[in-house]
Amino acid sequence: MLSSIEIKSGRTVIIMIIEQVLYTNNRFNGNALLGDKAQWVLAFGDRKLIEDNSVFDEIRSIYPSAYIMGCSTAGEIQDNYITDGQLNLTAIHFEKSHAVFGKIEIIEGCNFYELGEKLAESIEKTDLKHVFLLTDGVNINGSKLVEGIKNIIGSNVPITGGLAGDGFDFAQTAVIANDYSRDKIIVYAAFYGKIKSGCAACGGWDTFGIERVVTKSEDNILYEIDNKPALDIYKEYLGEKAKDLPGSGLRFPMSFRLKNSQDSVIRTMLDIDEKNNSMIFRADIPQGSLCKLMKANNYTLVDAAKTAAESALKMLSLEKAELAVVVNCVGRRVVLKQRTEEEIENIRGILGDETVVTGYYSYGEIGPARENAECEMHNQTMTITLLSETKFIACPSAEKKRNGAF
Repeated sequence: MLSSIEIKSGRTVIIMIIEQVLYTNNRFNGNALLGDKAQWVLAFGDRKLIEDNSVFDEIRSIYPSAYIMGCSTAGEIQDNYITDGQLNLTAIHFEKSHAVFGKIEIIEGCNFYELGEKLAESIEKTDLKHVFLLTDGVNINGSKLVEGIKNIIGSNVPITGGLAGDGFDFAQTAVIANDYSRDKIIVYAAFYGKIKSGCAACGGWDTFGIERVVTKSEDNILYEIDNKPALDIYKEYLGEKAKDLPGSGLRFPMSFRLKNSQDSVIRTMLDIDEKNNSMIFRADIPQGSLCKLMKANNYTLVDAAKTAAESALKMLSLEKAELAVVVNCVGRRVVLKQRTEEEIENIRGILGDETVVTGYYSYGEIGPARENAECEMHNQTMTITLLSETKFIACPSAEKKRNGAF
């Protein structure tokens, strides 16, 4: 699909050009017309395809001038559909803005806060509008990484993206940074010029029980809640489902918020330690924070996708978005099962048919919980990034033009 969309509403002309191509049955399907005019290519797909060097070489031959950026997934999102075992390409040509790309390696034993600072220091801050990043989904402390980036960039520039996935195996992930894919790497795109972004993350999980205090934690390990062993309290709430831990933990995440904040983050349990009566999560649990248990509600989970799209569009401050990049947690897919595609349908219902939608299922999401909120590392959320180029015009007319070629 290739579209050049112009929308005139008295104030805005949208002129980004976007093309989507699907790799399936060992070949790329669709008309790749942008060619060397493409400046940025997003590639989301099955790890075997992302790691296949011959597939990357073919992408490079189709888009010789583009920066190719992507990762392995736990499912791909394109247009109105969710796929598995495939690879989706979204190629973009900017008219009034530009992106600067970079990458950084994850060194074993590194301090992820300092790594985030180092990454952010490589980004030019003048006229910076948005940062989108993809990272290894296994060898990472996403919460510390994001905190380090924010410490250098500040809280006024939106930071979004996500962790790579590996189906439901949680074994190894792969990231493309304009070269053959690797694990233990982070890649980013920093946007400048006449580009606008809108972003939001929403969970839709129901909280239950009283709010408690994290009295002992270290990094991503939760030892005590209200001075009692955390695992004992968690098992008490789960009842019969406790026997299925840690697998059943996907259906019962926890929310955490700092005492001086109204915003909470959702954390998914990765494992349990029976010996220490502790719980191991996918991101940091701040000691002294307030926590609540959560449970799945399919209706509110699906509706959260609509809320995220509405919030992102409001932040964009335009009637239409040109590109939507959706990063959705694999845990939501496990819970929603056959209702998973309803989330994508809800997004499309808010954004309309003209917005190009791409994305993937992840091991973690990065974005703000609401407008004007700081970006955080999340689990179990639907996160949406909207991008559009803008140009002020005085014309009061309203017309739409869709062209089938560049």
